[in-house]
Amino acid sequence: MQRTNYSSGARWEQIVGYSRAVRIGNLVEVTGTVSINDQGETVGINDAYAQTRCILEKIKAVLEQTGASLEDVIRTRMFVTDISRWQEYGRAHGEFFASIRPCTSMIEVRALIDPSYLIEIEATAMIGA
Repeated sequence: MQRTNYSSGARWEQIVGYSRAVRIGNLVEVTGTVSINDQGETVGINDAYAQTRCILEKIKAVLEQTGASLEDVIRTRMFVTDISRWQEYGRAHGEFFASIRPCTSMIEVRALIDPSYLIEIEATAMIGA
């Protein structure tokens, strides 16, 4: 099967050796995504809901580049720095996925790569599933 890598141009991609998304056949994996804009600034400082929405918009955009959509998402993984804010993360996630209802996990982690990031999200999509 053909493999296609998608890059966002983030500085970390070359250093760490990863792609923004990878499509093999009808499977698309989206790498951990954080709430940064095109200038490299954190969007939604200390706002769990805003960060989650920003991330899901970014995931939606890269899925569209691969030929997938949010409707094709079968799994999301949310890595959060404060699980007590689960309702804020969950409300934003629900706004995108309430009718799609993919499998999901919300896992508290000690820290993310930048202290301003409250959440990082990965997604798996199966086109045409």
